[in-house]
Parts: sequence; structure tokens; C-alpha cells
Amino acid sequence: MKLLRTIRLDPSDTFVFDRAAAPGEWAVSGACMFADADPAALAGKARAAFRAGLLGIGSFGWSTLAQIVEASERDHAAVIELLAQQLVSHCGAPSLADARAAAEEEIAFVASLCTHPADTLIAVHRTHDDGEIREVFRTLRPRNGPKPLRAFSFLEAEDDEAPGETIDLAALTREKK
Repeated sequence: MKLLRTIRLDPSDTFVFDRAAAPGEWAVSGACMFADADPAALAGKARAAFRAGLLGIGSFGWSTLAQIVEASERDHAAVIELLAQQLVSHCGAPSLADARAAAEEEIAFVASLCTHPADTLIAVHRTHDDGEIREVFRTLRPRNGPKPLRAFSFLEAEDDEAPGETIDLAALTREKK
């Protein structure tokens, strides 16, 4: 079985949304968060979440992208339970049983999106038309072929010794003047 986890390729989610999901959270569409909202009245960060946010279940924060990942039956059950608890806490679900039923539907929907290979990225574009919220999901996959080389690589040092030389860049700049 495959489900979605939030992913952060750059820090933009932290200033695009009021609350950004942490990387690696289980994710759902999040359209339910706007069921009682007037999308035309949304502005700023709330509008950004409506238009392009996927909901991280743990934080109830938003992510621009989610990644398809393999999930076990145990993961599946835990995700449903966590989402049910969050629906009670954050959305006022009348009971845990009602929230669990809604969570099961939401997770089944997410699983239906995960027909692509693992590691495929998913993005959403949400609109409000004729009184209904409509979602279009896009998939993003790396192109075939070799990956481009990076300009810098960071390696973990094996020994604990600090470098023998220190450089004062500010002093070097003053000397050049």
C-alpha cells in the first residue's frame, strides 16, 4: 500500500502558510478544512493553503508537496487513528467513531492518488466552482537519465580535530581596501 508524506524541498512553505507541515508527516488532501469557508473571502496565507496546500496530519500544517511512499498495514491503521483524533481536536467532530469513519474515507482517497511509483511527488491545485471545491492533482517525477552534478557536497568528517587554520573574512576584506 502507498500513502503520502509531506516533503519540503526548500523553506518556502514556512512563509507561504500560517503553519507549515514538518517534512515527513503523513498527508491528506486537506480540502475538508475549507468545507465551511468562503473561498472568495480567503486572503493571504489562508488563500495559499486553499489553493495549493496538502495537509500534514501530525501538525495540521500545510505542505506544497507530498511524496508517495510505501506504507504498511500498521502505518495505515495508525494514520487513520491519528487523523481521527485530529478531526476531533481541530474540527469538532462529534465523536471519535464519526471522525474515524471520515478519516477512513480520507485515507482511502489518498491511497487512490498513489498509483504512481514510490517517490513521485504530488501537488494539488484547488478551486471553488459553482459552490463546490474542486481539486486537480499533479505528479512530478525526475526525468530519466543522470542527475546533474552538484556544485558542493557536504561530507561528514571522520576525525574530531578542528581545522588548524582559521580565516577572518572581515579582516581580509579590510586589507584589500
